[in-house]
Amino acid sequence: MEALKQELKSKIVEVLNLEDIAVADINDNDALFGDGLGLDSIDALELIVMLDKDYGIKLVDPKEGKTIFQSIETMAAYIGANRVK
Repeated sequence: MEALKQELKSKIVEVLNLEDIAVADINDNDALFGDGLGLDSIDALELIVMLDKDYGIKLVDPKEGKTIFQSIETMAAYIGANRVK
């Protein structure tokens, strides 16, 4: 699970071009949206595409994303339980 969390942090920094944020700056339980990393709805779309492309997970319900994308911890748990790739 730790390896997956580190992988997610790296992918988020890379995919979303977060130039001001280092992987080490992201805590597992930091909020990804709002006061945490400050991601927005465009970033959410990028994360949905990343889940599909890298892990074979298709999100069809936008409300699901709100729960899944709360933190690195919640993303890793969801991917661990649902990944196809």
